[in-house]
Amino acid sequence: MKKLEVDPRAKGLIFDLDGTLVNSMPIHYKAYQEVFSQRGVDFSEKLFYELAGVASNRIVEIINEKYGTTLNPEEISMLKEDTYLKMMDQVKPVEAVLDVVKAFHGKLPMAIGTGSPGGHSWITVKATGYDRYFDILVSRDDVKNGKPNPETFVKCAEAMGLEPEDCQVFEDGDLGLQAANKAGMVATDIRPWL
Repeated sequence: MKKLEVDPRAKGLIFDLDGTLVNSMPIHYKAYQEVFSQRGVDFSEKLFYELAGVASNRIVEIINEKYGTTLNPEEISMLKEDTYLKMMDQVKPVEAVLDVVKAFHGKLPMAIGTGSPGGHSWITVKATGYDRYFDILVSRDDVKNGKPNPETFVKCAEAMGLEPEDCQVFEDGDLGLQAANKAGMVATDIRPWL
């Protein structure tokens, strides 16, 4: 299989976390399924992947709108994140993306832009050894508007001291790719390498 490439125009690299740096999407889905099923909500895998990149509290709001439930977004989001943390040992790096990180570590600035909560995201980063490569992480806690709004990635660019158009984003979700495009960044869909 062809190698994941860095665009020659890129002066900085931004990576989504879940599903891009780490293969955590199936684990996140299991955690959502467990929490929602205890509350009588059937959360389909199809809907889960359509919402890839959306902050967990917003996902709960969408579930409430779709099913007429009145689940507390903050409470359910935290329960889901705590359930996910208990399954953390199943999370592994995505090798094709890890290869890019290793190849450009120390050569280009790099940041993580995620729709997950910051504290839990850093736990994932440390558990998978990515903490040796990254010190910039913009989470849902750092923005007013999550993906597909470009705010997460724009803040990553600012933290690296770069203009958005000088950044390349590696993403596995449609909403994240939309956010990267809206920011004027080079958007790279990593799904063919999963």
